[in-house]
Amino acid sequence: MAGGSGRPCSPLRVLLGMVAVAAAGWGALAGVKVYVKVFTNSPLLVCMDLSLSQEEIIDPKYLWIGPDGKNLEGQIYANLTETGKLMLMGFKESMSGAYTCTLSRRIIETMTQEEVDVFETYKFMLYAYREADHAYQISVRFTTKGCELAANAQFFEELKKILDNIISDLTCHIIESSYKCHSIRIPNQGLLHELFFTFQVNPFAPGWEEVCQQVPYDCEDATNVKVQEARDRIGEFFSRQTYALKHEFQTAPTIHYVDNSFSVTYVDSCQPGFGKNDITHQNCAGCCVVCEPGTYSPNNAVTCHVCTRPHIKKYGAKFC
Repeated sequence: MAGGSGRPCSPLRVLLGMVAVAAAGWGALAGVKVYVKVFTNSPLLVCMDLSLSQEEIIDPKYLWIGPDGKNLEGQIYANLTETGKLMLMGFKESMSGAYTCTLSRRIIETMTQEEVDVFETYKFMLYAYREADHAYQISVRFTTKGCELAANAQFFEELKKILDNIISDLTCHIIESSYKCHSIRIPNQGLLHELFFTFQVNPFAPGWEEVCQQVPYDCEDATNVKVQEARDRIGEFFSRQTYALKHEFQTAPTIHYVDNSFSVTYVDSCQPGFGKNDITHQNCAGCCVVCEPGTYSPNNAVTCHVCTRPHIKKYGAKFC
């Protein structure tokens, strides 16, 4: 499960992460998957299974080993408790990997008082993740008198300028905009002509880097909030077009908005070195999870590609 904080669902991920490690994480012989948001602290990893936690333990000793094979005791990023719990501080993608804990304890035979040392090993697979960067693909429709009118292209350009101006203070902008004109036969209305507009509301307008410098650590939370606000403003703009047509115009303009044609879909992207895999990482579906060794992601897509050079063994590779 995931740890850390981020967009509105992240606190739930934190809670589920705690439960996973404190409950499902017991008896982690097969390796419990734990997802930790970059730059946050991991949930507590418990070096014990559920049944053993209900018993008296004599002379317990705990040995935590990190992905690099080194003892975690004394490492500045590892917070170890005397009861064998581990919290990793300021998690980075390079800290992803297998963490194992060996619990040694002593069993004393009641009859003979013979002492026997017993060892139990528990494994956790930790993965750094980020929230996806959001953009919104929007489509709207406008009626027009004909598909060959020069006014159609002029209207398209003016509409882009208006929408960009509405969201410019959020360092968001309109990209990948286009339009097509289609003739549509509507029952009882004959043949109509409509302009089909599509565009993307993107959070990375010029100046967004400066905004991110004011945000500690990861910036996708800030950009996601801004692009959501931009989407809402644009939705409100088109909603006002419906009101204006009904209440402010005696005769509808030549080109005017088609009521209820506003449609929005999510477009997610991951930062380089991260990707989505809802099958492998079901407990962090929708997360951008660090690319595993042998895979890489060089751009802002959502897929970690298999590397043709198997010697690439680090997590979060951006190139192969």
